[in-house]
Amino acid sequence: MKLKINLNADLGESYGNWKMGSDPEMLSIVNSANLACGFHAGDPLVILRTLQDAKKHQVGVGAHPSFPDLQGFGRRKMFLTPQELEGNLLYQLSALQGMARTQNITLEHVKPHGALNNMACADMKLASQIVSIIKSFDASLILLAPACSALQTAGEEVGLTVATEIFADRAYQDDAQLVSRSEKNAMIHGAEKSYQHVQKMLEAKAIISVSGKKIPCNIHSICVHGDNADAVNTAAYLRQNLEKNGYELTSLKKMF
Repeated sequence: MKLKINLNADLGESYGNWKMGSDPEMLSIVNSANLACGFHAGDPLVILRTLQDAKKHQVGVGAHPSFPDLQGFGRRKMFLTPQELEGNLLYQLSALQGMARTQNITLEHVKPHGALNNMACADMKLASQIVSIIKSFDASLILLAPACSALQTAGEEVGLTVATEIFADRAYQDDAQLVSRSEKNAMIHGAEKSYQHVQKMLEAKAIISVSGKKIPCNIHSICVHGDNADAVNTAAYLRQNLEKNGYELTSLKKMF
């Protein structure tokens, strides 16, 4: 029996005349798309087109909500009150769910974006607030969370189905957090190096840090960032080699 694995990407991140990534190409490769909800990127037309393309390629759709930080692409830390956080997340989830319904698409998952995600991975209080909001919105949604994170733990504690992900194009610290993008070794460039990075972690069933430390974890999904210049080549190379090595690429809902 083949091992199942999911390939996901952050998509729908263009805005107006500003273009980000190659969404149509990525949607022909990945199993799951994390769609920007308008607060860090994405506008109504971009969201609609991405939903339509995802449906065409039978790609599972999830929400990719962020801090309200369009100028900073959602990568700047913000400190919202619990009520502000709740309002911001519910607004984004509702907007994407409403648009998805017009295309007869049911949202499968939620994956926080950027600084919101990174902060929740290390801050249990913030993580608990986020997962409680998601559960109140729709308890059937899968939480796509970084492996070995506070977000994963919080999601499991409130009873959400949690899919854990690793990053094909990002390096890890010894505490399983991502190396900051401000550091030179934060990104892993090139399809072959990204696959080697992923393969080592899948074989070890662990996150492997830049120092070589192994942090054991379950791995359900692999993320390729859509804003990476080599994203399409990397995703295609990963899919080809994972399938060659006996993995079945599948949607998140079929992982459980």
